[in-house]
Order: sequence, then C-alpha cells, then structure tokens
Amino acid sequence: MKSSHATWIFSLILMAAAQPLFAEPFYTGQLIAPLNDLHNHGSSVIELPNGDVLVSWYKGSGERSADDVKIVGARMRQGMEEWSEVFDMADFEDFPDCNVCMTLDREGKLWIFWPLVLAKRWETSILMSRYSTDYLGPDCPKWDWQKPIILKPGEKFAEDSLKAIESFEKELPEAGVGRLAEVIESLKEKVKDPYARQTGWMPRANPTVLPNGRILLPLYSDGFSFSLVAYSDDNGATWQASRPILSMGGVQPSIVWKEDGTLAAFMRDNGPPPKRVIYSESTDGGETWSRGVDLELPDTGAGVQALRLKNGHWLLLNNDVEEGRHSLGLHLSDDEGKTWKWTRHLELVEPGEGSFSYPSMYQSQFGDIHCTYSYKKKADGEGETIKY
Repeated sequence: MKSSHATWIFSLILMAAAQPLFAEPFYTGQLIAPLNDLHNHGSSVIELPNGDVLVSWYKGSGERSADDVKIVGARMRQGMEEWSEVFDMADFEDFPDCNVCMTLDREGKLWIFWPLVLAKRWETSILMSRYSTDYLGPDCPKWDWQKPIILKPGEKFAEDSLKAIESFEKELPEAGVGRLAEVIESLKEKVKDPYARQTGWMPRANPTVLPNGRILLPLYSDGFSFSLVAYSDDNGATWQASRPILSMGGVQPSIVWKEDGTLAAFMRDNGPPPKRVIYSESTDGGETWSRGVDLELPDTGAGVQALRLKNGHWLLLNNDVEEGRHSLGLHLSDDEGKTWKWTRHLELVEPGEGSFSYPSMYQSQFGDIHCTYSYKKKADGEGETIKY
C-alpha cells in the first residue's frame, strides 16, 4: 500500500564507504502506515538478503497494561517505493507483546525477539524468540521455531550489583532518606532474588552480530533500571547472560565495536540529572562491562540507536534534549566515539508539537542509512504511526 502521508520522511544516504565524509545528502521516505488512534511504537528495521526492507513494531491500545498489543510488520520490496499492508508478526492472544528487535545470524536465519508481558508488569516479562528461514516472500515471514529465552544471572550478578548500589548511595546525598532510600533497599533485595534476576529482561535496540559470529542481544530491566547482554555462540541455539552493565539508570543499550575489538554500549538515561547518553565498554566480547558513565550528549531518557558504518565511522541517533521527544538528532563520529563532530536533525519542532522516538537504523549493501522511529506530529493531525 502506498502511504497517503508522504510528509518528510527519512532515509538518509551518506554513501559512507569510498565517498567524501559528507557527500551531498539525499533525504526521502514516507509514513509506513497512515496515522491512526492506536499506539504504534518501538520499531526495528533491517535489510533482507534480497534487498527488501523489513520493519516491525508493536501496536495496540497501550503498552504493558493493554492485552491487545501485538507485534506487526511491513515490508518494502527491493526497487519499490511502496510499503505492503501491515501484517501480524507475533501475537500471544490476551497478553501484551511489546519492544521487538530483529537480526540475521550468520546462517541467514531471521530472528525476532520481544517481551511477553505477564501480570501487566515489565519486571515479570518473559523474553521470547522466534526465527524464520522463509522470509523473502511478499508478506509476513513463515516462522520455523519459537521458544522463550530464560537467562540465569547468578551470584556474581548479585555481587556486582550490590557493590554498585553501595557506590551509588555514596554519590547521591539524598540516597539515605525518603522514597529514594526505600527504592534502594528494595533494589538490594531484588538482586539477591533468583526469580527477579531471571525475569523481566527486555530487548530494544537490534542485536549486534560480531565478525566471529557471536550474537549480542542487548537487554534491560525496568525492575533493576540497568542492563545486560545475552550472547550466543551457536547462532541462537543457546544463550548466556553477561555480567550487569551498571550505572545510574542506563537502559536499552545499543552496541557497536571498535577496530581493536572493544565493544561500546550506548544507553538511554533513566537516572537522575544531568540527562545524558550513558556509555559502557567491554573488552571480552560482551561478557563483562565497565561501569556506565555520562557522555556529553544530552538524552531525554528515550531509545538510543548506535550504528557502525562500513568505513568504521559511528552514527548515534537519539532524542538529544534533556526533556521531551520533539528533537531527534543524528550524530556522526569519525574517531570511534571520542568526539561527535556533526549533527543533523531528522525531526525538530517546538516542545509539545510532536514526538519522535525509539529509532532503529541500518546501513544497506549500497551504503544508504535507513531509519525508522515512532512518529506523532500535531501539524499532521491526530494519531501516530512509524516513520521511515
């Protein structure tokens, strides 16, 4: 179906391999589906081997408390300019299915991951996965296999977490009083509880597949307000949990790698001010992580997406303001994140005039940068959708 809303859309072409650093950019795109009165959020976009663009997101009357929420998708065929009709990708009837992400493993299987929300609480969600080997047709992929991924963060997870919490207490003068003191004490008990450690892990950003084939699935917990990584060395057959990525509210990591093999995780800031993108590193393939630190880049506390380009440069896409989702900035680094010298805005309106968030992006085989994100703009009328 060709969208009737051909407003400013965004597919940014940087031609980042053999071209000059910033060749003349080309912008195009469309709304994937018309604005509607349901909640459309948390998109994931990838390129399939035949050049098709596949997008998935969750759609329903709410989020964790709405039992009609399901994972839907749409595709644009290679060489076409029209999106398919929206189709169902995953739906556990009468339970919310939320934040979805996708990847292709080195065997060519298409994976999707999402949380199945139980009891209308993020922290009791079950991480689900399914894959397809038959996904190049015009409609929804045909799924071969599905199962939950149950991780077992162990006692080391609890030890690391308790040490970090004690450190955070010393850094926050108000930590010992009032509501914050209650939250901290509750968190100390949660990290000791195996049930709490094994549930509530949710994806957001797309997985990263390392050159050696290891799949890194970034996860976070609203129960703990920190993150970890599930990793697989057998193309998704089995999964292990990393040690926690600890910080004051760093969640929903997005991972890229440096030339020397170091992994870099960029996270949204769900913690106290100042609101900044939170950063952590791993030097052992994602099994352990440094304590998260604030970068200079502002972040409102919404989804962050990082991308390593074919020429080694990095892109970072986020709501680059301390409050609101009215600004969606794309930042480019040519020195592996030491500096971010260039910024272009995909969306920028006055506060309250629009909401653009939870971006996903990839670089195509031709060098194009393709982005999707949740879209709501007063000037376009009522409703929301996903923009490409």
